[in-house]
Parts: sequence; C-alpha cells; structure tokens
Amino acid sequence: MALETSALATDLYQLTMLQCYFRAEMREVATFEFYARRLPPGRNFLVAAGLEQALELLETLHFAPDELEWLARCGHFQPAFVEQLAIWRFAGDVHAFPEGTVFFPDEPLVRVTAPLPAAQLVESRLINLLQFPTLVASKAARCVLAAPGKPLVDFGFRRAHGVEAGLLAARAAYLVGFAGTATVAAGRDFGIPLFGTMAHSLVQACGDEVAAFRNFARACPDNVVLLLDTYDTEEAARIVVRLATELAREGIVVRSVRIDSGDLTAHARKVRRILDEGGLPGVTILASGGLDERKLAELYAARAPIDAFGVGTSLDVSADAPYLECAYKLVEYAGRPTRKRSEGKASWPGRKQVYRNFAANGQMTRDVVTVDDDRQAGTALLQPVMRGGKRLAPAEPLAEIRRRAAGELERLPDGLRSLDAAAPYPVEIAPALRALAEEADARVAALRSAPR
Repeated sequence: MALETSALATDLYQLTMLQCYFRAEMREVATFEFYARRLPPGRNFLVAAGLEQALELLETLHFAPDELEWLARCGHFQPAFVEQLAIWRFAGDVHAFPEGTVFFPDEPLVRVTAPLPAAQLVESRLINLLQFPTLVASKAARCVLAAPGKPLVDFGFRRAHGVEAGLLAARAAYLVGFAGTATVAAGRDFGIPLFGTMAHSLVQACGDEVAAFRNFARACPDNVVLLLDTYDTEEAARIVVRLATELAREGIVVRSVRIDSGDLTAHARKVRRILDEGGLPGVTILASGGLDERKLAELYAARAPIDAFGVGTSLDVSADAPYLECAYKLVEYAGRPTRKRSEGKASWPGRKQVYRNFAANGQMTRDVVTVDDDRQAGTALLQPVMRGGKRLAPAEPLAEIRRRAAGELERLPDGLRSLDAAAPYPVEIAPALRALAEEADARVAALRSAPR
C-alpha cells in the first residue's frame, strides 16, 4: 500500500528533542517500549496489528531534500542540526509481539533499541501505525466471536478517516478472521479476497428492480448479488425468484441477495421463505447496515437465516473505542533503567519480556512481565524482528497471521470472549521488575536531592 513515509509526518517536539540531543551530544543507546496503559471500556483484550507497516516505515524513513529545505527555512531549527538530519537513518533493533497476538495492559507490544535520536524521532508515527490497526483488529475479533462460523466482510472504507486508514482497517479485520473486504486497493495490496454487491442507485436509475437486476446480472454474471431493499424487500425477493429461471437459461446463476435496512431478522426470515418456496434454496442472504459486534450477537442468538454479514462504519472507525490509551516510553538510556512516575501514567523501567502461561486445555491462564534477562515459565512473546535497521525475515504472509490470530482467539479464557467486561486477565509484574523500579526510583531521588 502507499504508506505515508515523510519524515515530517511527526510532532514538532520530536524534532526539537532531536535538536536538543544534537547540541548536548546525547547519542547513547536508548530503549523505548510501546504498550497499552489500559483497555478501552468494555473490552477484555486487544489484538496486535500494524507491525508490518511499522517495520516498513523504519526501514525506509529519511529526510528528503525538499523536507530539509523546508526545515532550514521554517524558523525552528539551527542550520548545523538540519545538516545532520540529511544523514539520519533508523539503524536500531526492534522486538515485537507477532501480529495477531492477544495482549493486555502493561505488556510492551514493541521494543525499540537504538541511539537516542533515532529511537525518539519515530515515536509519533509508530504510535500512529500501531494503535489504529490494533483497535480495528480488536473490534473485528469481537465481531468474529459474536457470529462464529459466519463470513464477515469489511464494508467500511467510505467512512474511514482517509485512504491509509481504510486500507489498514481492511488488513486488520482480515488478519483476525474476516472473510474479505469491499476495498479494491486492499485486494491489490494485501491479497485480501474482494466482495461486493450493487448499489441502490442502480435500482433508482433503472426505475425498478426488474431492469436493475437484469442489467447487473448480465454485466457481472459471475458475481450476481442482488440488493433487495431499495423499495420493498419482500417484493424484490419475489422478483429474484421470477428472474432466476430467465437468467439460468443464459447460464447466469444468482448467488446471493443482500438486505441493508429494517428489521434484519424479520426480513431475512421472510426472504428465506420466499427463496426456498421459489426453488432457490442455494441463494444465500447477506445482511449489512449499521452492524457491529452487539448487533451481530443479537442476530446470531435469534437464529436469523443470514449466511454472511457486511460490517462497515463501526468497524473502520472503531466507533466505540476510537483511540487506545497507549504510550511509547523511554525505559533505558546509556545502560541506566529509567521510568516515568507521573500520576496515573507511571511506567515500568528497563528492557522487558512477557511470558504467557497456558492450562492443560490450551487456554491462556496468566502473563508475567519481567526484565529481559529474568527467565520465567511460559512462552516468551517479544521476538526479535529487526536488527541494525534491517528486518530479520521477509514480511509475514497474512495467511500465517490469520492462523495465529484464530489460535489466539481459541485460547482466550471463556470470560474474555464475552462482549461485556469480564474479570481482568491476570498480568503479573515479576519481583525482578519491581526491584528494578525501586532501583530506578532510588537513583532519581538521589540525583534530585544532590547539591547543584
């Protein structure tokens, strides 16, 4: 996809910080970690997404000549500093949770280790690239859990906040189990299966469903999905029955019908009966129109005869949780562990690792967050993915990420699969990490009390 790679796509304070580091000659190795401080209201877990785009950015990020020219004349920066930016590249190491991994608050999803100016500059864009796909993947996962076994299709591009957001949303939904997307560029860029129907405007322009359905079927004979609810949903279903025989003589098969408004359960039951009685039991029903995980759960519980769903606006803007309370914080500089102590925003110091434990039935039982060299029981989640600014492996196929995400959802404890808030999943802070925090606090206290 066409990822925005301008080095100016950042916050001003990243560049002013770099200028400060330049003047103070602060170039020692630093480690920053990206993590969620807390879950969105009503959520029980998050699903990691966006790592591929983050690594793509880190490999290619640089200051173009026109960007350097603009920085030189914008009035914020000194000439010697701008000259240094001309040779800036990210040459650090990255550890990360594999995409599709379920995670929880206080767990470092991504760890960046690089000279301080390099690790600092990428903060804003990394947060930007990681938090949005993670939000969409997490909401899409809830949709998958709400309608098990039902194909779900991303219909939300038109309501997404820009092209990049729409493409990243399609990818995020697909990696956690959606069947595909209506976004054509996502099919091209990511190999995601494409699904589409027809619009109400065709029926309106033709004047009635008979002409519209005939025209659409003959124009798209391999994808005959007919929209029923422009005027009268059940009458349109009867028209489909009448036209099916006519179209069959031309070798055209009606595959599906779509309902986009009204009482979807009631309409689906009536349409299913009309289709079955008309000799079209193989024609499936697709429903869309303002769906989210809770409406999907209602339709599933009501046993509505709906075979697949299109989920749009609420998914692509993560409507109920439009932002993630997350952070990218310095945890080590020049070999010295450091942490933030701000009220309500305190962080844990040092390079960390997360270990996940499982019950005999495969369900996850608890996670332990500890310092990187404190080996614990369980599976280590942070894996090396970049060294010296270069990826350690090619981009992971989406099919593999989908398999991982499906396994992660299967291993969720039953309570966390609920759409309502459940008892929090146990995330333990290991004694070694607590001890490191005490050490970091004592060092800061000594520095603050020393004569200046």
